[in-house]
Amino acid sequence: MIEYIRGELTDITPALAVVEAAGVGYALNISLNTYTAIQNKKEVLLYVHEALVAGGRDDSFTLYGFADKQERELYRQLITVSGVGANTARMILSSCTPAELCSVIANGDERTLKSVKGIGLRTAQRIIVDLKDKIATSDIAAKAVGSTETAVGIDNEVRSEAISALTMLGFSPAPSAKVVGEILKQQPQLPVEQVVKLALKLIK
Repeated sequence: MIEYIRGELTDITPALAVVEAAGVGYALNISLNTYTAIQNKKEVLLYVHEALVAGGRDDSFTLYGFADKQERELYRQLITVSGVGANTARMILSSCTPAELCSVIANGDERTLKSVKGIGLRTAQRIIVDLKDKIATSDIAAKAVGSTETAVGIDNEVRSEAISALTMLGFSPAPSAKVVGEILKQQPQLPVEQVVKLALKLIK
């Protein structure tokens, strides 16, 4: 089992980081929170969650990377909930910081969870019921850290990275581009992670 990967950050998008360690480049799926935490660093340490899907010709081995253990633990808790898959869990963690998510669950805030693409009322309720006590009795909430906004200077670069992130999260490029364009038209100075967060709530 891989606990973490430490090495040079050779490539990064809001949804994927490539870390070179001992001559091997590891591609890790990341959330916007982790993207914000590592985007300007040369050397990084990412805590790893390994996902192995076996069955026929569709076997796959995927790595998920997290800037801190608390976000990884929240991710692992989320994917134990019925109806919440790997991509949905990452989307939830891209829509709010670990600290915000702990607060949402602790307060039974179904509305905020429902604002995440792919989360309906029943799933939101299930997340709250299944995880409220677990989070309250663990140290996740106490140690969860918020994200730091980092401005990106070039609008076209922000637009391109936001659309790329949404596409990697499973959305079609055309509606993604439309929503991102509308967001940047209204708020042109937003950093890419904030653009994607807003798009996750607006995209159809």
